[in-house]
Parts: sequence; structure tokens; C-alpha cells
Amino acid sequence: MGAFGAHGLKSILDPAHLSWWQTAVSYWFYHALGMLILGLYQRGADEPSRHLSRIIGLLQWGIVGFCGSLCALALGAPRSVGMITPIGGTLWLVAWGWLTVILWQTRTISGNHSMRAESDLSNHSS
Repeated sequence: MGAFGAHGLKSILDPAHLSWWQTAVSYWFYHALGMLILGLYQRGADEPSRHLSRIIGLLQWGIVGFCGSLCALALGAPRSVGMITPIGGTLWLVAWGWLTVILWQTRTISGNHSMRAESDLSNHSS
């Protein structure tokens, strides 16, 4: 998509439309990379997480909404298509926020277990 925009569309689109295309491709890449990392983690986990599956789904729909609408706008779609862009962005915010909460909860739970283990260890050594 990036090479197509850089080479195929550069002579066709004005700078503003080309900028929309480049923004869409950049965000598409970053979120697809995030999905890949989460998917690989999910695949290697002993028990798949429904939360991670839903987060990945939100990231996918965010790509469709945000990047898809920007690409469509860049290629000449009506400006009303731009109303979809913030919906895709919101889906991404929900997905990354949800992941942050899960990681924070996991960290807190892990931290509590190690504190208990240290407490148990110190109680047994005295």
C-alpha cells in the first residue's frame, strides 16, 4: 500500500490527498504489527484469551474504519466518508486501553503473588 501510494498515486493525487494516504498506510502498519504481536502471544499461550481475541478484533475494525476511510477520501470519496475515520480511531483507543488495563491487572496480580511469596519465605526462615 505504501509503495503504491508513493509511486502509483504520487503523480495523480495532490499533496493533501497523498498525505491522507500516507497517514492511513502508517497507522495501518503500526496497528497490524500490534495485531501480529498479540496474535503470536495468543497462539503461544496455554489458554487463549477471549479478551485478546476481542482486542485484536477491535484493532481490525479500527483499521477498516480509520485507514479505509482515509484511503477512500484520498481516492476521491465524498467528504462524508470522513465521518467514519473517528469511529476507527475510537475503536483503537478502546482496544489499546483495554489491553493496558489487562496488563496492569496482570502486573498487579503478579506483584501481589511475589509479595506473598517473599512474606511466606521470610516467615519460614525465622
